[in-house]
Amino acid sequence: MGAYTYKAKKGPDEIVESVIYASSKKEAIEKISQMGYLPVRVEEAGSPAVTDTGKPGFFFKRVRPKLVTVFTRQLSILLRSGVPILNALTILVDQSDSMYLKAVLSEIRQAVKDGKELSSALSLYPHIFPALYVSLVRAGEDSGTLEEALMRIAEYRYKQEQIISRIRTALTYPLLMAIVGVGTIVFMLTFVMPRLLKIFARLGQDLPLPTKILIGISNFLTQKPVWLVAGILAAGIVFFFQRGIQSKREQLFISYLKLHMPLFGNVFLKAELARFSRTMELLLKSGIQLLRALQGSIPTVDNEIIREELKQGYKAIEQGQSFGATLGRASVFPKFMVNLVSVGEESGKIDEALQELARTYEEETDEAVKIMTNLLEPMMILIMGIMVGFIIVSMLLPVFQLNIMVK
Repeated sequence: MGAYTYKAKKGPDEIVESVIYASSKKEAIEKISQMGYLPVRVEEAGSPAVTDTGKPGFFFKRVRPKLVTVFTRQLSILLRSGVPILNALTILVDQSDSMYLKAVLSEIRQAVKDGKELSSALSLYPHIFPALYVSLVRAGEDSGTLEEALMRIAEYRYKQEQIISRIRTALTYPLLMAIVGVGTIVFMLTFVMPRLLKIFARLGQDLPLPTKILIGISNFLTQKPVWLVAGILAAGIVFFFQRGIQSKREQLFISYLKLHMPLFGNVFLKAELARFSRTMELLLKSGIQLLRALQGSIPTVDNEIIREELKQGYKAIEQGQSFGATLGRASVFPKFMVNLVSVGEESGKIDEALQELARTYEEETDEAVKIMTNLLEPMMILIMGIMVGFIIVSMLLPVFQLNIMVK
């Protein structure tokens, strides 16, 4: 599903400019028409006309998400303090440390000065301000609560960044241990073991089985074709991730692996459900209707399997079915989530139900990450200890055997 920027007529005089997610340009036009707009121009968001600031010299047109969150919070605070929006943008342009973000904000300020709404100006940069961000800003403008909408966006982004940061922090130490451990073992087998082989050859004795196994592994690793194959595989993996996961089949395969990984699968699932629930809650509290809120929340889900189930749910809700019932038909969603959404629908407080879901899954994700970290560290130490111990014992066994023969 790609992003498309569009310009459409909302009425005789009003022009709307925003971003919409669709699988093709034709589908994007159909969605815009369903919203009651008359499409004037629809373009893929990746085109230079949309994503470029027009300023030369920027080779890395990327802004760290944290900088966008800080900008959003600061803009909300300035507007709450009674600072006019043009003055607020001028202040934020002047204090921005990122040269590219400074250039983007300068053009946004100019667009607002020329009479555009802030949401329309932000929609020109979908690689920095995604469709969800723009939709929430537009909802805040329509309701006259722009500063509150910006603060909700900032808090939402901060919570999402916290979850990602916790998962990365939890995986850093085990990954570092694995790299050091594997490096140590490879060094011993490729540099230390071949020198010991010369000593063992001069002894002229039958070597113990563990030593023979170790020698076989060492001989295998010291062969040049092995390193050639390893290099080709590593290059292939790097190329695969750099070009991105292109086809639908690849996306589904990777998504399936993530959900069914030992230890990690449950963490990935709860993190996705927490993000989806928090996004839906935010959109509903901003006054956006359920169908549009669901449509805006689907692109925030990274897992293709969950995303496909939500798309099917969207179609079912369009046909008049309840949100809770559509979730219940998909095995990927836990019963707790299905039941709470159904109760929220019946009571007319689905936004509160989603808020509770988001809070619960965020806490469970945090707890799961802590448990995973506590399990991984001793497991990595144990595995590396066993492997290094086997290597050392295999090296020393011929020496011990020689001492027994001498005695």
